[in-house]
Amino acid sequence: MHLYVDAHSPIPIRRQLAEQLKHFIESGGFPREQALPSIREMAGFLGINPNTVARVIEDLKRDGYVQVRRGKGVFVAPDPPTRPSPTLREAFLKEVGLRACALGMTADDVAVGLLSLARVDPAVAKPDTEVLLVECSQPELDFFARELEACLPVRVDKVRLRDLATAVRRRKPARRWWGAAVTSFCHLPAVERLLDGMGVPVIALLAEAHLETLHRLAQLPPGTRVGVASVYPETAHNLEHSIINAGLPNIALLGTCPAEGAALGRLVRQAQVMVCSSLSAERVRALINGGHTQVIIDDRALDKRTIELLAATLVRQDQDREAPTAAPAAAKKPMRLRPVKRSPAGKRGDAAAPEACGMRRATRRGGRGEEPP
Repeated sequence: MHLYVDAHSPIPIRRQLAEQLKHFIESGGFPREQALPSIREMAGFLGINPNTVARVIEDLKRDGYVQVRRGKGVFVAPDPPTRPSPTLREAFLKEVGLRACALGMTADDVAVGLLSLARVDPAVAKPDTEVLLVECSQPELDFFARELEACLPVRVDKVRLRDLATAVRRRKPARRWWGAAVTSFCHLPAVERLLDGMGVPVIALLAEAHLETLHRLAQLPPGTRVGVASVYPETAHNLEHSIINAGLPNIALLGTCPAEGAALGRLVRQAQVMVCSSLSAERVRALINGGHTQVIIDDRALDKRTIELLAATLVRQDQDREAPTAAPAAAKKPMRLRPVKRSPAGKRGDAAAPEACGMRRATRRGGRGEEPP
C-alpha cells in the first residue's frame, strides 16, 4: 500500500486520505473483499490522529467503498462504486499534472487555483442523463451507444433516423426532452430539423481510425493506393475522414464504398490496400480471391473530442435548467444574503489529492488541515 498525506497542504488530511483510498479501490489496488489495515496501523504509518482515519473509514463506508465487519475489521466492499469515466478522468488528471509541473506548480497550487478561479465547486454532468442517439442502422446504434456509455455517466436512447419523428411525438406529452442528441455528420441536418425548437443541442459524432491502423498505413511504400469499405456508408465515410485527417503523404486514398455491389469490386481491383470493418472483411477477401491486395481491419474508436464536447454540453444544459429556479428563491429574502465562507480548497478536491508516491510519515501530528481528535 502506497499512501501519503501532507500535513502542510491546504487540502484537509481527511480528504487527502479518502481520495487516495477511493482511487486504490477503484483501480484494483485493493481487491474486492480484501481486509484493509486497521485504523491504528494506518494512523501509525501516516503519523496522523486515529480519529481522522476513523472518520475517513466512515466516509468510505457511507459511500459504499468499504464494509465494517464486527470483530474482523474493515474490508473492501464486494461491489464498490465506480466514478464516471475513469479512463478519461485519469488521462485528464495526468495531463493537468504534467502541465502543472512544467510551470513549477504543485497539486495544491492547481487545486486551490482552480477553486479560487471558479469560486464555486466545479460542475459535473449529472449521472443517468438521457442522451438521444440517432443513426440509420442498428449496428451503428449499438456501436456508438457502447462507446458513449463506457465514457460518460449517461443512458443512451437509441433511435433509427426513420423512426425519429415518431419518437419525438411519443415523448412530447409525458417526458422531459433529452439532455443532448448525437448523430453522424451526414444525418446532422435531418436531426436538427426534427428537433428544431425543442432546446436539445445536436452534436455530430466522429468515429476515428485506431492509431494502430494509421501506424500501419504510415509504413506503406509511397504512392500506395488505399480504399475504404464498410457495410454502412457512414462508417466508411468516418474511416475515410480520420485517415484524411492523419495527413499521411505516402498513400493515395481512392475513396469509399459500401461492402456490396459492383462498386466494391471496382475499388478492390484498383486498391493495393483495403481498410474495412470486421463485418465487411469477409466480402472484401472474397473479391480479392487470391490477389495481392492487403486487408486492414478497423472497427473504429469514438473520437475523444466528441466525448469532451458532449460532456461539456450536458453540464451547461444542467446549469441552464437550474439557474431560473435558483434566482427567485434567493430573491425572497435579500437582506439575509451573506457571503459564504469557504476554505481555500472548497468542498471538492478530487484533482488535488496527492499522488501516491510511497508511504511516508507526516512531519508532525495534528498538522494543519487534520481533523481534531
